[in-house]
Amino acid sequence: MTEKKRERSSAGKKENYQIYLKQINALARVARLISSGMYLDELLKLIVHVTAEVMQSKICSLMLLDPETKELVIKSTQSVSERYNNKPNIKLGEGIAGMVAKDNKLLCSRDVRQDRRYVNREIARSEAIVSLASVPLAVKGKVIGVLNCYTSEEHEFSPAELDILTTVAAQAAAAIENAELDLRARSAEEALQTRKLIERAKEILSQDANMPPSEAFRLIQKQSMDKRKTMKEIAEAIILAKDIRS
Repeated sequence: MTEKKRERSSAGKKENYQIYLKQINALARVARLISSGMYLDELLKLIVHVTAEVMQSKICSLMLLDPETKELVIKSTQSVSERYNNKPNIKLGEGIAGMVAKDNKLLCSRDVRQDRRYVNREIARSEAIVSLASVPLAVKGKVIGVLNCYTSEEHEFSPAELDILTTVAAQAAAAIENAELDLRARSAEEALQTRKLIERAKEILSQDANMPPSEAFRLIQKQSMDKRKTMKEIAEAIILAKDIRS
Protein backbone atom coordinates (compact mmCIF):
# COMPACT_ATOMS: atom_id res chain seq x y z
CA MET A 1 0.00 0.00 0.00
CA THR A 2 1.37 3.40 -0.99
CA GLU A 3 1.67 6.28 1.46
CA LYS A 4 -1.22 8.13 -0.20
CA LYS A 5 -3.48 5.06 0.02
CA ARG A 6 -2.63 4.63 3.68
CA GLU A 7 -3.46 8.30 4.30
CA ARG A 8 -6.80 7.96 2.50
CA SER A 9 -7.59 4.79 4.44
CA SER A 10 -6.71 6.48 7.71
CA ALA A 11 -8.80 9.54 6.83
CA GLY A 12 -11.74 7.31 5.89
CA LYS A 13 -11.57 5.43 9.18
CA LYS A 14 -11.38 8.71 11.08
CA GLU A 15 -14.43 10.06 9.22
CA ASN A 16 -16.41 6.87 9.92
CA TYR A 17 -15.44 7.09 13.58
CA GLN A 18 -16.65 10.70 13.75
CA ILE A 19 -19.96 9.70 12.16
CA TYR A 20 -20.29 6.85 14.65
CA LEU A 21 -19.69 9.26 17.56
CA LYS A 22 -22.33 11.64 16.21
CA GLN A 23 -24.82 8.80 16.00
CA ILE A 24 -24.12 7.66 19.55
CA ASN A 25 -24.40 11.23 20.84
CA ALA A 26 -27.68 11.69 18.96
CA LEU A 27 -29.18 8.58 20.52
CA ALA A 28 -28.06 9.74 23.96
CA ARG A 29 -29.59 13.19 23.39
CA VAL A 30 -32.89 11.69 22.23
CA ALA A 31 -32.93 9.36 25.25
CA ARG A 32 -32.38 12.32 27.58
CA LEU A 33 -35.15 14.29 25.86
CA ILE A 34 -37.60 11.41 26.17
CA SER A 35 -36.89 10.96 29.88
CA SER A 36 -37.09 14.71 30.57
CA GLY A 37 -40.87 14.71 31.08
CA MET A 38 -41.50 17.64 28.70
CA TYR A 39 -44.76 18.10 26.81
CA LEU A 40 -45.21 15.85 23.78
CA ASP A 41 -45.29 18.63 21.14
CA GLU A 42 -42.05 20.09 22.46
CA LEU A 43 -40.46 16.63 22.64
CA LEU A 44 -41.36 15.79 19.02
CA LYS A 45 -40.00 19.13 17.85
CA LEU A 46 -36.66 18.49 19.53
CA ILE A 47 -36.50 14.93 18.17
CA VAL A 48 -36.83 16.10 14.54
CA HIS A 49 -34.28 18.86 15.10
CA VAL A 50 -31.72 16.45 16.59
CA THR A 51 -32.35 13.89 13.85
CA ALA A 52 -32.01 16.50 11.10
CA GLU A 53 -28.78 17.79 12.63
CA VAL A 54 -27.13 14.38 12.88
CA MET A 55 -28.35 13.12 9.51
CA GLN A 56 -27.57 16.47 7.87
CA SER A 57 -31.11 16.46 6.51
CA LYS A 58 -32.72 19.34 4.71
CA ILE A 59 -36.08 18.27 6.12
CA CYS A 60 -36.95 15.83 8.87
CA SER A 61 -40.62 15.27 9.65
CA LEU A 62 -42.59 13.14 12.06
CA MET A 63 -46.07 12.06 11.00
CA LEU A 64 -48.66 10.36 13.20
CA LEU A 65 -51.46 8.08 12.03
CA ASP A 66 -54.98 9.31 12.74
CA PRO A 67 -56.81 6.12 13.77
CA GLU A 68 -60.17 7.47 12.59
CA THR A 69 -59.29 8.81 9.14
CA LYS A 70 -56.41 6.34 8.56
CA GLU A 71 -54.25 9.23 7.39
CA LEU A 72 -50.73 10.31 8.27
CA VAL A 73 -50.59 13.87 9.60
CA ILE A 74 -47.43 15.95 9.99
CA LYS A 75 -47.04 16.61 13.72
CA SER A 76 -43.52 18.02 13.82
CA THR A 77 -40.81 19.19 11.42
CA GLN A 78 -37.88 21.56 11.50
CA SER A 79 -38.73 22.71 7.97
CA VAL A 80 -39.55 26.40 7.47
CA SER A 81 -41.26 25.64 4.16
CA GLU A 82 -44.98 26.42 4.43
CA ARG A 83 -45.65 24.44 1.28
CA TYR A 84 -44.09 21.28 2.71
CA ASN A 85 -45.59 21.76 6.17
CA ASN A 86 -49.06 22.30 4.74
CA LYS A 87 -49.00 19.42 2.25
CA PRO A 88 -52.06 17.13 2.28
CA ASN A 89 -52.32 14.23 4.70
CA ILE A 90 -51.17 10.85 3.40
CA LYS A 91 -53.62 7.96 3.34
CA LEU A 92 -52.54 4.62 4.77
CA GLY A 93 -50.88 2.65 1.96
CA GLU A 94 -50.56 5.74 -0.25
CA GLY A 95 -47.14 7.05 -1.25
CA ILE A 96 -43.87 6.03 0.37
CA ALA A 97 -44.81 7.13 3.89
CA GLY A 98 -48.21 5.49 3.60
CA MET A 99 -46.62 2.23 2.45
CA VAL A 100 -44.17 2.37 5.36
CA ALA A 101 -47.05 2.81 7.82
CA LYS A 102 -49.14 0.07 6.20
CA ASP A 103 -46.37 -2.54 5.99
CA ASN A 104 -44.37 -1.51 9.10
CA LYS A 105 -41.21 -1.58 6.99
CA LEU A 106 -38.71 1.19 6.17
CA LEU A 107 -38.37 2.42 2.61
CA CYS A 108 -35.80 4.60 0.86
CA SER A 109 -35.91 6.58 -2.36
CA ARG A 110 -32.81 7.90 -4.09
CA ASP A 111 -34.80 10.66 -5.83
CA VAL A 112 -38.37 11.39 -4.77
CA ARG A 113 -38.68 13.92 -7.61
CA GLN A 114 -38.73 11.01 -10.05
CA ASP A 115 -40.09 8.23 -7.84
CA ARG A 116 -43.70 7.42 -8.81
CA ARG A 117 -44.32 6.00 -5.32
CA TYR A 118 -43.89 9.52 -3.91
CA VAL A 119 -47.18 11.42 -4.13
CA ASN A 120 -45.86 14.97 -3.70
CA ARG A 121 -43.25 15.06 -6.47
CA GLU A 122 -44.15 18.64 -7.42
CA ILE A 123 -43.46 19.83 -3.87
CA ALA A 124 -40.22 17.84 -3.85
CA ARG A 125 -39.05 19.63 -6.99
CA SER A 126 -40.02 23.08 -5.76
CA GLU A 127 -38.43 22.52 -2.35
CA ALA A 128 -35.31 20.82 -3.78
CA ILE A 129 -35.60 17.68 -1.68
CA VAL A 130 -34.14 14.59 -3.28
CA SER A 131 -33.42 11.42 -1.30
CA LEU A 132 -35.72 10.06 1.40
CA ALA A 133 -35.50 7.50 4.18
CA SER A 134 -38.86 6.77 5.81
CA VAL A 135 -39.03 4.53 8.89
CA PRO A 136 -42.08 3.37 10.84
CA LEU A 137 -42.94 4.45 14.37
CA ALA A 138 -44.26 1.29 15.97
CA VAL A 139 -45.17 0.11 19.47
CA LYS A 140 -45.49 -3.66 20.00
CA GLY A 141 -45.92 -4.14 16.25
CA LYS A 142 -48.62 -1.45 15.95
CA VAL A 143 -47.64 1.43 13.66
CA ILE A 144 -48.56 4.87 15.00
CA GLY A 145 -46.66 7.00 12.47
CA VAL A 146 -43.49 7.46 10.42
CA LEU A 147 -40.23 9.42 10.66
CA ASN A 148 -39.05 10.95 7.35
CA CYS A 149 -35.54 12.13 6.61
CA TYR A 150 -34.83 14.06 3.37
CA THR A 151 -31.57 15.22 1.79
CA SER A 152 -31.00 18.04 -0.69
CA GLU A 153 -28.73 15.89 -2.88
CA GLU A 154 -28.86 12.30 -4.08
CA HIS A 155 -27.81 10.09 -1.20
CA GLU A 156 -27.53 6.37 -0.55
CA PHE A 157 -28.49 5.87 3.09
CA SER A 158 -25.96 3.59 4.77
CA PRO A 159 -26.93 0.72 7.10
CA ALA A 160 -25.52 2.77 9.99
CA GLU A 161 -27.72 5.76 9.08
CA LEU A 162 -30.80 3.56 8.79
CA ASP A 163 -29.95 1.95 12.13
CA ILE A 164 -29.89 5.33 13.89
CA LEU A 165 -33.16 6.40 12.23
CA THR A 166 -34.79 3.13 13.26
CA THR A 167 -33.56 3.52 16.84
CA VAL A 168 -34.74 7.13 17.08
CA ALA A 169 -38.12 6.11 15.62
CA ALA A 170 -38.48 3.35 18.22
CA GLN A 171 -37.63 5.76 21.05
CA ALA A 172 -40.04 8.38 19.70
CA ALA A 173 -42.83 5.82 19.34
CA ALA A 174 -42.38 4.69 22.94
CA ALA A 175 -42.44 8.30 24.15
CA ILE A 176 -45.63 9.05 22.19
CA GLU A 177 -47.34 5.93 23.52
CA ASN A 178 -46.37 6.78 27.11
CA ALA A 179 -47.58 10.36 26.70
CA GLU A 180 -50.94 9.19 25.35
CA LEU A 181 -51.32 6.68 28.18
CA ASP A 182 -50.56 9.44 30.70
CA LEU A 183 -53.10 11.72 29.02
CA ARG A 184 -55.80 9.04 29.10
CA ALA A 185 -55.04 8.31 32.75
CA ARG A 186 -55.25 12.02 33.63
CA SER A 187 -58.49 12.39 31.67
CA ALA A 188 -60.04 9.43 33.48
CA GLU A 189 -58.97 10.85 36.86
CA GLU A 190 -60.33 14.30 35.99
CA ALA A 191 -63.64 12.77 34.83
CA LEU A 192 -63.96 10.87 38.09
CA GLN A 193 -63.21 14.00 40.11
CA THR A 194 -65.79 15.98 38.11
CA ARG A 195 -68.46 13.33 38.73
CA LYS A 196 -67.74 13.46 42.48
CA LEU A 197 -68.06 17.26 42.53
CA ILE A 198 -71.33 17.19 40.58
CA GLU A 199 -72.77 14.52 42.89
CA ARG A 200 -71.82 16.65 45.91
CA ALA A 201 -73.40 19.75 44.34
CA LYS A 202 -76.59 17.79 43.54
CA GLU A 203 -76.75 16.67 47.15
CA ILE A 204 -76.39 20.25 48.40
CA LEU A 205 -79.13 21.57 46.06
CA SER A 206 -81.44 18.69 46.95
CA GLN A 207 -81.11 19.44 50.64
CA ASP A 208 -81.10 23.25 50.55
CA ALA A 209 -83.74 23.77 47.85
CA ASN A 210 -85.73 20.63 48.62
CA MET A 211 -85.62 19.37 45.03
CA PRO A 212 -85.12 15.86 43.56
CA PRO A 213 -81.54 14.96 42.51
CA SER A 214 -82.59 14.76 38.85
CA GLU A 215 -83.91 18.34 38.96
CA ALA A 216 -80.76 19.49 40.77
CA PHE A 217 -78.69 17.95 37.97
CA ARG A 218 -80.72 19.75 35.28
CA LEU A 219 -80.26 23.01 37.16
CA ILE A 220 -76.49 22.54 37.18
CA GLN A 221 -76.62 21.79 33.43
CA LYS A 222 -78.70 24.93 32.76
CA GLN A 223 -76.34 27.12 34.80
CA SER A 224 -73.42 25.64 32.89
CA MET A 225 -74.96 26.55 29.51
CA ASP A 226 -76.27 29.96 30.59
CA LYS A 227 -73.00 31.08 32.17
CA ARG A 228 -70.80 29.31 29.59
CA LYS A 229 -68.88 27.50 32.27
CA THR A 230 -68.20 23.82 32.73
CA MET A 231 -70.42 21.74 34.99
CA LYS A 232 -67.35 21.20 37.15
CA GLU A 233 -66.99 24.96 37.67
CA ILE A 234 -70.69 25.32 38.54
CA ALA A 235 -70.45 22.40 40.98
CA GLU A 236 -67.36 23.91 42.62
CA ALA A 237 -69.18 27.24 43.02
CA ILE A 238 -72.15 25.54 44.70
CA ILE A 239 -69.86 23.63 47.07
CA LEU A 240 -67.86 26.79 47.87
CA ALA A 241 -71.05 28.75 48.64
CA LYS A 242 -72.16 25.97 50.97
CA ASP A 243 -68.79 25.95 52.76
CA ILE A 244 -68.93 29.76 53.22
CA ARG A 245 -72.44 29.58 54.71
CA SER A 246 -71.31 26.83 57.04
